Amino acid sequence: MRPALLVLAAGIGSRYGGLKQIDPVGPSGEIIIDYSIHDAMKAGFSKIVFVIRKDIEKDFRDCIGSRFESKIRTEYVFQELAKLPPGFKLPEGRQKPWGTGHAILMAKNAIDEPFAVINADDFYGRSGYELLARAFSANANFAVPEYYMVGFKLANTLSEFGHVARGVCKSAPDGTLMEVVERTKIEKTGSGAKFTDENGKTLSLSGQELVSMNMWGFDPSIFPHLEKQFVLFLEQKISDPKAEFFIPTVVSNLINSGKARVKVLPSADRWFGVTYREDKPVVVENLKKLIASGVYPGKIR
Repeated sequence: MRPALLVLAAGIGSRYGGLKQIDPVGPSGEIIIDYSIHDAMKAGFSKIVFVIRKDIEKDFRDCIGSRFESKIRTEYVFQELAKLPPGFKLPEGRQKPWGTGHAILMAKNAIDEPFAVINADDFYGRSGYELLARAFSANANFAVPEYYMVGFKLANTLSEFGHVARGVCKSAPDGTLMEVVERTKIEKTGSGAKFTDENGKTLSLSGQELVSMNMWGFDPSIFPHLEKQFVLFLEQKISDPKAEFFIPTVVSNLINSGKARVKVLPSADRWFGVTYREDKPVVVENLKKLIASGVYPGKIR
């Protein structure tokens, strides 16, 4: 069964101040998601499922979805604050989305094949999709489900213009993920990187560490786990207006309980994202280099 690509895009309108304002980064007006879906299709993905908000559906379909609907099977699911399990009611004043775990759960009825998860506005490079497609096609039998996380070298994910947050991975010699430790305020240095820990202490990183950039590989067995853990999350934190149900937390709980194993798939590609306004020219320049080297054609739309 060919895999699907689940694209988390429910926050895209709010982050960019409106879909019409998504800046092109390619020479023919391409935006980052154009390259992501181009790479996924090349790797053999046969379906795209976008997680969006209902209030941006028309703009999203017109500005983004229409780019792909004639090329690949394209579906839409909606992440809304009020989409909660039976017995739970949306707290008054809640405005923050419930998080990436909730976003993936919204696709339960749209996906019955292995699937990759990405952020709509992040550039991951071609190898991550190829690695996931090969892993999905291995069809190995495991005692518990095996999921996948594409890991990027920290040095390939840093901004020149400020600090970032990254999930630093710890894995066993065979590549099995042991834990993902969230590190905030990571800044590039001449010898690697540095970050500030929870006690305000500055510590060094080599830059060679593998980090999570929210590129995952799952199969439909993840959905019952998401449902159970989301209920537990709501029981404990529904009254916290800032609490979010994150997929790394779900994955960590599954690893710790022995209900799943996660294999880290290292990618040598550079991750691009526009964390700061000054990042955009860097993204544009790096895409020009990839086009010049033949990785991408000059026009992919």
